[in-house]
Amino acid sequence: MSVQRQPYMVVFEEETAFKDVYGGTVGMVAVEAMRIIPEENSDTAIVFSHPVGGGSFLPMVTALARAGHHVIYANTRFRGNDTALLMEKCVTDLGAVIAHAKENFGYQKIILGGWSGGGSLALFYQDQATGQRLTQTAAGDPYDLSKVDLPAAHGILLLAAHVSRAVTLTEWMDPSISDEADPFTRDPQLNIYDPDNPNQPAYAEAYVTHYRAAQLTRNRRITAWVKDTLAELRQNGRDNHERAFCVHGTMADLRWTDPTQDPSDRAPHSCYLGAPIVANDGPVGLARFTTLRSWLSQWSFDDSPANGLGNAAQVTIPALVINNTADLACTPSHAQRLFDALGSSDKTHMNIKGADHYYIERRDLLSEAVAHVSDWLKSRDFI
Repeated sequence: MSVQRQPYMVVFEEETAFKDVYGGTVGMVAVEAMRIIPEENSDTAIVFSHPVGGGSFLPMVTALARAGHHVIYANTRFRGNDTALLMEKCVTDLGAVIAHAKENFGYQKIILGGWSGGGSLALFYQDQATGQRLTQTAAGDPYDLSKVDLPAAHGILLLAAHVSRAVTLTEWMDPSISDEADPFTRDPQLNIYDPDNPNQPAYAEAYVTHYRAAQLTRNRRITAWVKDTLAELRQNGRDNHERAFCVHGTMADLRWTDPTQDPSDRAPHSCYLGAPIVANDGPVGLARFTTLRSWLSQWSFDDSPANGLGNAAQVTIPALVINNTADLACTPSHAQRLFDALGSSDKTHMNIKGADHYYIERRDLLSEAVAHVSDWLKSRDFI
């Protein structure tokens, strides 16, 4: 089935003390969106978003439209650059696109599409749309979501989704780094890429426990430094000042070197960014370049409000969770944790056996996943 792609912009104003994206004027927000639709009309739209955006050409997005569904992909203002990203503002951007879709395209029912990192954003959005709204960011800056139009969704799809950016980063962090100012001096006992490390896969349970605790310690150590630095700036009257910094070693999950950890059909000794040992310090790693406020909002294990599991507990709309069993990014425990945490009494968990994260290696399995989504939507009268 042929589809039309209709790119458009949603522009709105908001109060802000300083600018955190490139270009434009302070207080004016422009977010890009794309509507991908078949010829048939529909009063239901599946709205995808991701904190960093850029997914309007994902195989799943296109395939859903070709299967007869109306799909909107909403980029946030932080499209392609999460250096200063605030999850609270991603919620505002997603809400603006949904409100625009209802008002301008006449959609009556909204299904949130949570792909990969968009899963926790979708859960965070629905939690804010239906629950108590935040009035400040994780860094304590005023940002009142109670004044923002956030139309609630009617259903949610969690497709190849991970539990949250903060938890995922923590589970991927290299705990062998004990000094952020000297990141390439590493503890060989915790460096899983050091051949001289006496702890080799399959890892002993005690080592796994120790390693995971060290990862959490590192996340919290960075968070403490961030808070201290922000406090110092504010004490000196620099309330709106920022500090950018680099985080090395963010692709050292035990899952990559030990296939018995969170076992699945994924290829061993690999990750979605290629060779883990290279990606660990490569330029495209999670949180590689970030800022004080952004760290607290999206990467801090204890402070990020986009806590997929916590948000999921407040989400009561019908939910479909799909796990791709050969996914190199979102392993089975992520889907299971999300499913278990959802507060909905109508929730479904499905596995697409052999499917990779993007359905690029196994394109033949995309139709199976789309059929599951279509059947789920029809059985609940969403289409």
